[in-house]
Amino acid sequence: MQNTPAAEFEVTADLVRGLLECQHPALAELPLSPLANGWDNVLFRLGDEFTVRLPRRQMAADLVEHEQRWLGALAPRLPLPIPAPTRVGVPSGDYPWKWSVCPWLDGEPAADTRLADPLVDARRLGEFLQALHQPAPPEAPINPYRGGPVGDLGQRVASNLEKLGKLIDSTAVAAHWADLSGASEWDQEAVWVHGDLHTANVLVANGALSAVIDFGDLTACDPAVDFAIAWMMFEPPERDVLRSAAGNVDDATWRRAEAWALHFALLYLLYSADNERFQRMGTQLLNALLPTP
Repeated sequence: MQNTPAAEFEVTADLVRGLLECQHPALAELPLSPLANGWDNVLFRLGDEFTVRLPRRQMAADLVEHEQRWLGALAPRLPLPIPAPTRVGVPSGDYPWKWSVCPWLDGEPAADTRLADPLVDARRLGEFLQALHQPAPPEAPINPYRGGPVGDLGQRVASNLEKLGKLIDSTAVAAHWADLSGASEWDQEAVWVHGDLHTANVLVANGALSAVIDFGDLTACDPAVDFAIAWMMFEPPERDVLRSAAGNVDDATWRRAEAWALHFALLYLLYSADNERFQRMGTQLLNALLPTP
């Protein structure tokens, strides 16, 4: 197993305070506290109403700019809140990348809590995805890790199986992948997709879905990549509810979604050496995907 990628720039509270004082002085005196140090970004809570989101490595810098450009236009049509930036920061001093001030969204990651009524929230998440999965303009962001055919994932799946070795039932996973990867590929217009829709990027407050966060992998492609959330969050009856609420999801798209879910399960496990949540997410997802003997 591997660790989360190392930060290429150390983002501290003092740095964030300095950026705010220079670029958004009206916010600079608000209380500031570390919130999360993730794969790509560092988050701070700012007062009661805001979060500050700053890239911690170069690869994430373009992703923040995608959020800044597109989320404000997408947010009004979506039935759940998303963190559309309200203020934009630019490189300053030693800090080399753009950064964002976003609204504070209440809730805990779904990975760390339970839904009070999963059937209701499966419908709500399906409706969210139907609203999101609309045709995207030609200038929508390109994401080489999300937008390609499912069949092209085969080499990555095989490589990750080899790296995980005896930690999982590689024979069963490979057999299930062989079955799923034969699904017909997407041949319709590319639609907006979240691109990284897992249970750490869905918030739950008071037992119900409250927001969808972290749109750094936003792109336009086959919507199947987002439907992988069905195996991450829900049992079979609830998956059917999500699928129905999401609109015209044909059998081939649903099979591709399950293939994406299998790919993600291996990724979560592979990068869980220093991330207990990823370990839990990967294990639960793999258990949901593999056929019962």
